[in-house]
Amino acid sequence: MGKTALCIELAKHYGSVILSADSRQFYKEMSVGTAKPSLEQLQAVTHYFINTKSINELYGAGHFEKDALKTLNNLFKEHNIIFMVGGSGLYIDAVLNGVDDFIEVPPEIREELNTKFKEKGLEWLQNEVKKLDETYFNSADTHNPQRLVRALEVCLFTGKPYSSFLNQPKAERSFAAIKILINTNREKLYAQINQRVDDMMTNGLLEEVKELQGQKHLNALKTVGYKELYAYLDASYNLVAAIEKIKQHTRNYAKRQLTWFKNQDEFETFEPTDLEKIKAYIDVITGQ
Repeated sequence: MGKTALCIELAKHYGSVILSADSRQFYKEMSVGTAKPSLEQLQAVTHYFINTKSINELYGAGHFEKDALKTLNNLFKEHNIIFMVGGSGLYIDAVLNGVDDFIEVPPEIREELNTKFKEKGLEWLQNEVKKLDETYFNSADTHNPQRLVRALEVCLFTGKPYSSFLNQPKAERSFAAIKILINTNREKLYAQINQRVDDMMTNGLLEEVKELQGQKHLNALKTVGYKELYAYLDASYNLVAAIEKIKQHTRNYAKRQLTWFKNQDEFETFEPTDLEKIKAYIDVITGQ
C-alpha cells in the first residue's frame, strides 16, 4: 500500500476528508508528473487543494496557509479528524506554524529583478539588498540569489525593510496536530521511485510536458520530471539520460524531504503497510 492509498483508507475509516499539501498537485495542468490520486481515489474520499490552481497563478506557502486555515475552520465543524497529506514540508509547516514573510509582490517586479541579476551579477544583487536592508543582509545567505531577490522585491514593493516582516507573532491554531511520517527502507523506497517514474513515462508524462512547453519558464514547471524532459527537448541529452536524471533527482528530493521531517519534532514514523498501527496510534491520542 502506498502513501496515497494508506491515507484514503484512514480517511474512510474515520469518515473524514483529505487536505493535500503537495505544492504541485494544486495545478490542474500538471497531472501525470505530480502523481495525483487517480479519479477513483478522488471519488472515494473528498480531497481539497488538488486541481485548484493554474500554473499561471502565483501561489506560495503563504497563500496556502491562509486558504488552508480557512478551509480547516469550516471542515472542523463537521469532522473531528482531518488528514493533511503531502511531502512539501514548507507548506505543511506553514499550516501548522505560520509563514514569516507572506507578502504578495506583483510578479513583474520579480521578473525585472531576475533580469537585472542575470545582467549585472550576484555582487550587484548583494549591494542592492545591503543598501535597502542591512539587517537582513548581515544574517542572510548572501550567496543565495533567490532569497536575495525575495528580500529585495519586498523592500521595493512595500518601502520597508524585509527584515521588519520576519519573526512576527504566529496566528493561533484552533487545532492540535498528530504528526505522522510514512517511511520505508531506502532500497525499497528508491525501487518504488524508479518504478513510479517508469509508470509516469508510460502514462504520458512526455506528452504532458510537450503540451506545456510554451510555459516552461513558469516556476511551477521548474519541477523534477518536467525540467529534465525540457532539457531533453532542448537536446541537452537523450531521452534515456533524461529519464535517469528524473529518477536520480526524485531520489535526491525524497532524501531531502525525509531529512526535513526527521529534523522536526514529534513525528511518529510508520511503514506504508502499518494501517492498523496508525489507527491505534490515532485512537490513543484522540481518546477514541
